[in-house]
Amino acid sequence: MARLQDMYGGGSGETFLGLPRCPDPGRLEARIALIGAGTATPYAGVGAYCMEAPAAIRAAAAPYSANLGHVNFDLGGPVLPEGVAAVDAGDLPQDPADPEGNRARIFGAVGRILDRGGVPVLLGGDDSVPIPMIEAYGGRGRRHTILQIDAHIDWRDEVLGERLGLSSTMRRASEMAHVGPMVQVGQRGIGSARPADHADALARGVRFVPASEVARNGILGAADAVEAGAEVIVVLDVDALDPAIMPAAIGRTPGGLGYWQVLDLVAAVGRKARIAGFAMTEFMPGRDIDGTGALTAAALVAAVIGLIARNEG
Repeated sequence: MARLQDMYGGGSGETFLGLPRCPDPGRLEARIALIGAGTATPYAGVGAYCMEAPAAIRAAAAPYSANLGHVNFDLGGPVLPEGVAAVDAGDLPQDPADPEGNRARIFGAVGRILDRGGVPVLLGGDDSVPIPMIEAYGGRGRRHTILQIDAHIDWRDEVLGERLGLSSTMRRASEMAHVGPMVQVGQRGIGSARPADHADALARGVRFVPASEVARNGILGAADAVEAGAEVIVVLDVDALDPAIMPAAIGRTPGGLGYWQVLDLVAAVGRKARIAGFAMTEFMPGRDIDGTGALTAAALVAAVIGLIARNEG
C-alpha cells in the first residue's frame, strides 16, 4: 500500500520535518532549536508513560520531511520564512530511574539554547518536563510570562511526596523569581486540583480562561490577558485539545480546544509579545488511535515553529 512519504518524498523521521541536525545546542547558530525529552520526574505509580512521545511526533511529520519549503496554508507560506533557520537537536538521554539527572539534562540543554540566543521548542514527555525548562530561563535579567494551555491547572504542592511531578508544574513555576504573570487556558472537567490549590493560584494572580469561557467568548480573550511586549513561555499539554483530534492523552475529557483555537491563540500572542519558548507535553503514544493524535501534534509543532519564525515581539 502506498505511503504518504512515498508519494511526497518524505524521510524516516529521524529529525522533525527533516530539519538539519544540531547535536550540540551549545554551538547553535539557528534561531529555533527543537529537543525531545521523554520524561523528567515520573510518579512511581504511572511511570514514564510519555517516554516515546518525541519519536512518535517526529514519525508523524516524516511524510512531509522533503516538503519543508512548500506552502503551509496554516501559515500562509513555508514553515520557515527566508533567512530564518531551525534545527533538531535530537532527544536527551532520559532515565525514569534518574529524575535528578533528567531535570539536569533538560535544564542544561535549554540553557545552552538560550545562551546562543535561540528559542527552544521542547517535545515531551510528561508535564513535569517544563519545570526544569522554565527554571533554565532564570538569572538572565528578564521576567517571563507563562502561557499554559491545559485541561488541568497543575497547582498541587505535592503528590505522593513528589513536589516536582506533573501535577505541580505551574505551582513550581510560580515560585521562580523570573516568572511574572501567568495565564492558564483551557481548564475543564474534574482534575487533580483541590479548592485550596485553585485559591492559591488566584492569590498568586493567575488569570484563568476555562474551556467553557473559550466556548462562549472565543479564544482571543486569552491573548488579551498577555501583556504587550512580554517574554512568553508557552506550555501546551495536549490534553487541552478535544479528544476527537487528540486521543493520545492519559485523561481524555470532553469539551477540549480545537486545532485552530490553539494556533489562533499562539499567533495572537506572537503579534503582541515575544515567544521565548514552547513545550508540548503529555502526548501518550499508547493511547493514540490510528495516528490521529500524533498527526495533530506534529501539525501543531510545525505551525508553532512557523509562528515563532515570524514572531517580531
